[in-house]
Amino acid sequence: MPTAVKISDDLFAKAKIRSRVFKRSIAGQIEYWAKIGEIVEENPDLPLHFIQDILFAKEQIRAGEGEAYVFGEGK
Repeated sequence: MPTAVKISDDLFAKAKIRSRVFKRSIAGQIEYWAKIGEIVEENPDLPLHFIQDILFAKEQIRAGEGEAYVFGEGK
């Protein structure tokens, strides 16, 4: 269920620019930042690019563009 939240004009302006670059809605951009922030807090030892690569790979698997890697199995 959507909920109205107040954010600063500065954050809104930054989200507006990023949303255009990445073809997301402004709300979608802020949700993306919140999700990344949540993952980073839960995994402080992982670099941001590594986390983004994992999320990208998961979407590739969902789209049928690869196979999931199972640790301990494989070549």
